[in-house]
Amino acid sequence: MGGLLPVFLKELTDQFGSKRFMLITLIIVITGLFSSYTASEALKEQQFLNEEYLFLGLFTSSGGGLPSFLFFISFFGPLLGIILGFDAINGERTRGTLSLILSQPIYRDAIINGKFLASLTTVAIMIASIMVMIAGISIAKLGVVPNGQEVVRAILFFIACILYIAFWMSLAILFSIIFEKSSTSALTSIALWIFLSFFVYMIAGVVADKIYPITQQSTPELLAKHESLRTMLLRFSPAVLLEEISAALLNPTVRVFGPMFETQLKGLILTPLSLGQSVLVVWPQFVALIAASVICFAVSYLAFMRKEIRSI
Repeated sequence: MGGLLPVFLKELTDQFGSKRFMLITLIIVITGLFSSYTASEALKEQQFLNEEYLFLGLFTSSGGGLPSFLFFISFFGPLLGIILGFDAINGERTRGTLSLILSQPIYRDAIINGKFLASLTTVAIMIASIMVMIAGISIAKLGVVPNGQEVVRAILFFIACILYIAFWMSLAILFSIIFEKSSTSALTSIALWIFLSFFVYMIAGVVADKIYPITQQSTPELLAKHESLRTMLLRFSPAVLLEEISAALLNPTVRVFGPMFETQLKGLILTPLSLGQSVLVVWPQFVALIAASVICFAVSYLAFMRKEIRSI
């Protein structure tokens, strides 16, 4: 790990000075703040000021024709991760600076670790800044100060967003190691993002229809199996994992995902869950998102460490 700090500081400076990063950050900040502002107006007009967890509603509510802040993170987050990672290694190789860096008295793993940590820190600072601005909007427009449980839920939501973007950033870094051209790694990353964010819904539906065909005479048990299989396949998408995590953390009344029988709903009182109970509801999704991010970076790490220096 020798030389990690200089690499980290150098990459962090490059990230904050990058024009492409400033552009995508500007887009996310403007759209996120506008969506939160319109959401606060919508909540105010609907007279929801006496509801619990009103502050959390700013992240999931939409208004004025704009989607919610959660939508913008789910959509633009992967693009931000890809932008920060698609040329992390092959860009240095193209510019001829990677061999120069490797000739310095630093360990090779300090390079990829420093690049990843710098990009992750950049993303964390950006998302945290936007969420603080949203908190300011809630106080200014709604006169609502978040309580302690809302703050903790928002922090957990923040961690989930970072893990979500970290997965795509690790994936882009992996492709920047595998492919020699930055354009190839960028296109491959975007293609996989499109597949896991959009086409997975169609594939999950087709597979579920094939295994458990639905007809007008289908029993409730068959319908439940069909929906359970479809939901399981959808969870291969990080966007779906983030959506479920956000739903449980930002809406304490969410208790379960997937189909439920009428007998299970009898006598159910829809009171808000405690923080611990909400975390238990989405703990498998949290673990899956963490595992996906860690595995993807581990593969990138091994690929970089095993790559021949002469070929770099």
